[in-house]
Amino acid sequence: MNRTIRSPALTRAKLIEAATQVFAQEGIQGATTREIARVAGVNEVTLFRHFTTKEQLLKAVIENVFELQTEALVHREQWTQDLHTDLKHYAHLYNSMLEAHEDLIRTLIGEANRHPEAVRRVMQEAAQPMKEKLVAYLRSGQTRGTVRVDLDPVSAVDMFTGMLLAGMLRRNVALKPLNYSREDYIENSVDIFVRGISATSI
Repeated sequence: MNRTIRSPALTRAKLIEAATQVFAQEGIQGATTREIARVAGVNEVTLFRHFTTKEQLLKAVIENVFELQTEALVHREQWTQDLHTDLKHYAHLYNSMLEAHEDLIRTLIGEANRHPEAVRRVMQEAAQPMKEKLVAYLRSGQTRGTVRVDLDPVSAVDMFTGMLLAGMLRRNVALKPLNYSREDYIENSVDIFVRGISATSI
């Protein structure tokens, strides 16, 4: 009985895992629902029972990429309200997500100019919840007086996550070993960002 109840959820999880792999290897345009179903060990009809389009499946994949990090932010007992501590925590969560899905992220970036508008919208919507957590935190900081009131939190978050993304992309393609560690890069990114947004001099 329990096996029957769990079966749809397990099948969906297998499809998302397979799609993550196939999208990373073949690209968004090159990936087919037939190949995704084959990798998942199900038939294509089963795939379409769970996801009516490839774009819907892509959205589920990207949502899954961000899900654990977003959940960690939502269920964290409370922010410490110390900018450096909280943003470093966020940076580590974000970096973990980037590194765990590096192949897929590189594929999405590489194909960015070829994505139809529907696919771009899917990617933006899937990434939005995690971004909104940090935007809300910065707005709260503006109210508390710890974050500059003239700061645009939305563009600031894009800048911060862009720094972290750039670090991940560079680490694995550097022609020679970098003279700093992952931790050094994250610490410096957080420090520079906090100094730029803080309402008080640090």
